[in-house]
Amino acid sequence: MLENESKQIFTVSEDGARLDGYIATNSDLSRARVQALITEGMVSVDGSSGKKSDRLKAGQRIEIRIPPPTPITLEPEPIPIDVVYEDRSLLVVNKPAGLVVHPGPGHPSGTLVNALLNHVQDLSGIGGKLRPGIVHRLDRYTSGLMVVAKNDKAHRTLSTALENREVKRLYMAVSWGHLKESPLEVEEPIGRDPMDRQRMAVVKAGRYAVTRFRVLESWAGAELLEVALGTGRTHQIRVHLAHIGHPVVGDEVYGVGWQKGMSGGKISSWAQEMHRRVGRQFLHAWRLSFCHPDTGEVMKFERDLPEDLRECADWAAWRKS
Repeated sequence: MLENESKQIFTVSEDGARLDGYIATNSDLSRARVQALITEGMVSVDGSSGKKSDRLKAGQRIEIRIPPPTPITLEPEPIPIDVVYEDRSLLVVNKPAGLVVHPGPGHPSGTLVNALLNHVQDLSGIGGKLRPGIVHRLDRYTSGLMVVAKNDKAHRTLSTALENREVKRLYMAVSWGHLKESPLEVEEPIGRDPMDRQRMAVVKAGRYAVTRFRVLESWAGAELLEVALGTGRTHQIRVHLAHIGHPVVGDEVYGVGWQKGMSGGKISSWAQEMHRRVGRQFLHAWRLSFCHPDTGEVMKFERDLPEDLRECADWAAWRKS
């Protein structure tokens, strides 16, 4: 037995279940993690190495050896983060605009994950790796609330809840122009833009996506919206608003140059000044709710607009034209 290795033992109660499925159902481990442990020879059935597809019989004894999580190549970095809530299974953070969530091409460091590795002292890891479990992402220039898992069970439970639309997320956004009606639901599939693979777009072959919009404040050439996600596709809010002709103010991908097309002298001037005042896309995840993966308790969190967006909204509400 390896140092710091843990062990789990089960006695099978009935015939027929597959070994990997049985362990995933009766433990805190994901099915992918279970299959990896079986492949590594860390799972035995009645003292013999098991196979993923083994069919179990009542009374058999399953023993699982779980090695300690292995370090990853990412380095902890002392990046300040606003931790709204934290316990042994998860934490909720208020991500600032400009912070990339996960390392990737062009951003090998300086991310939220690097910050979390520095902050979290009781991380048990995801999938056998000593890393935080990102349940859902926010774009680099979107601010707001995110839930992050510390262990496999929390990550699996929250990810499943997200897929089942049981994690509720509300955003505030400002879009150019005025919606034809409020509330408004947009139900259009989203996929890679066939003309530009770096962008997303409404495409027939895309994945089902639904977003609901409600006007909170109407201004001279834009509106403050409350946005509810029915699904969680990449860039969903930004793509749906651009598709209906009301892109997010400050969106340099889906709404670039849109303020220049505002008709009318005063409205055009208002739009140009609005664009100047917004230093990034006007999109903030302000409310988050979900059931705690351990207790089932409903957890609710809110964070109002950050200072940069609040100042812009106050100006827009005051400057009528």
